[in-house]
Amino acid sequence: MNMLKKIIFEDIGGKIENIGFNEDWTITLEMFPEVNIHLVFTYFGDEFGDGVTAEFKCFFSGERVHLIPGEDSITYVDIIFNFMERMIQNREPFEHSYDKKSELMQKVLIQRTEPFRLLKDSDVNDLAVFLGATVWKTADKWQITKEVFPGISIELTYDTQEKLNISYTGESLSKKVGSYHMEFLGIFLINHILRYITLQNIDKELPDICYIMFSRMFTKEKEWDHIR
Repeated sequence: MNMLKKIIFEDIGGKIENIGFNEDWTITLEMFPEVNIHLVFTYFGDEFGDGVTAEFKCFFSGERVHLIPGEDSITYVDIIFNFMERMIQNREPFEHSYDKKSELMQKVLIQRTEPFRLLKDSDVNDLAVFLGATVWKTADKWQITKEVFPGISIELTYDTQEKLNISYTGESLSKKVGSYHMEFLGIFLINHILRYITLQNIDKELPDICYIMFSRMFTKEKEWDHIR
């Protein structure tokens, strides 16, 4: 249990608590402000004689959790479980191509660039709060830095040439999170920025990519007809 606590507090940046589901313990992590993930562990022994003695369940909470599509949040949970398993087994990730962008990431950066034109100087503070990140704006560039795990960050830049770029930093990066999973975390960050841009410009006709960043429930509430 001491090893698990160390991994949760120091490596993942989560906390252990009890959220009232009669569980043994719960790991709570913040994906974004007001978007919380709860990994609930319950031990019940071989109660049903099927060899299953315990289970993990996943719950979500927060005022903005309804904005996030299930595929984003569940993929995030999968990354967390993979991270924890490797830390427990003392295994490093296989993928270390942090300076290279996969075809998926290249496509994402191209597809999601246009809405960034709508960011205004007055958005700096609100965007930082929405993302749980540090945001700078200079005459020719936006820079967004979000710590996704203790000591491991994503750096996103958008310049006046309408070019979107991403990189990853952290002394322990190569020992803890593979480049494959860092790309997904980067995509989640870009997706959340597009949600912010959309909510700030709700009265405008936006690129289709903005509307498909949200959960099905939210798009139905807004009666958005855009196809994923």
